[in-house]
Amino acid sequence: MPEMKAIRIHSYGGPEVLKFEDVPRPVPKDDEVLIKVFAAGVNPVDWKIRQGYMEDLFHLPLILGWDVAGVIEEKGRAVTNLALGDEVYSRPSLFRDGGYAEYIAVKVSEVAPKPTTIDFIQAAAVPLAGLTAWQSIFDLAHLKAGQKILIHAAAGGVGHYAVQFAKWVGAHVIGTASAGHHEFLKAIGIHEAIDYTTTPFEEVVHDADVVLDTIGGEVWQRSWKVLKKGGILVSTLRGPEAGGAEALNKLCAHVFVQPDAAQLGEIAALIDSGQVSPKIAGTYPLREAEKAHRASESGHTRGKIVLDIRG
Repeated sequence: MPEMKAIRIHSYGGPEVLKFEDVPRPVPKDDEVLIKVFAAGVNPVDWKIRQGYMEDLFHLPLILGWDVAGVIEEKGRAVTNLALGDEVYSRPSLFRDGGYAEYIAVKVSEVAPKPTTIDFIQAAAVPLAGLTAWQSIFDLAHLKAGQKILIHAAAGGVGHYAVQFAKWVGAHVIGTASAGHHEFLKAIGIHEAIDYTTTPFEEVVHDADVVLDTIGGEVWQRSWKVLKKGGILVSTLRGPEAGGAEALNKLCAHVFVQPDAAQLGEIAALIDSGQVSPKIAGTYPLREAEKAHRASESGHTRGKIVLDIRG
């Protein structure tokens, strides 16, 4: 069986458990394509799973990484909408081997044509974070023109897409970030940037229709105060728990991002029309995935970290 280079974990733990090794190359099923991976995004869910988050749902050894961009190398007999050599990107299913590898087999329903105006590194920075932002503010919060949204960690992977999507739809966009990120946020269309290190956001934001929280903890709890009645708090970390008196007549939703080729197609159109632009925080060759994880875990990156599989 042909082999490929990949990063796998054989046990849960710190970044040191990431092993660069030879593994069997996957074989696509009838409804799948085999993607030759050129770049793979790094997301917080990667290192949380590496640490043992949701360990009951996974089997080791495991290839991490659920953001990929590359070209179709092989395809199953039932695949008719994609051709060999097509440039694609994908947020594959979380519950199978991921994209820290030279090849990945993906269901065709999870694959979309890559935006044509960006390269593979930029494209790999889009799917998981972009879909998380899209499903949070449109599918769950139903954000509309003229509404007000507060986005926490607005310069981060999910946040910088949420800012651009909200601006595109015509909302008034407010975001929290340290002062060093404010010029970047203004460049991508934010209306108000709050330095969370000096200003409690709940003292300056009022009557928001939507809050997008990717931080959790006390930020999640304080966020109830800025919502108007009937407003919604969407969290990537918290479920719809009660939030005390401040949460009365307000809504809460938890987003667990789902693969969606159609939405990736919509996002690609926005990128190609110049409405949305991915921001790359840094790139690392595949064998340096440990360094990439340490950078992601720092929590202070602007945009997305990407592994260059060809590097």
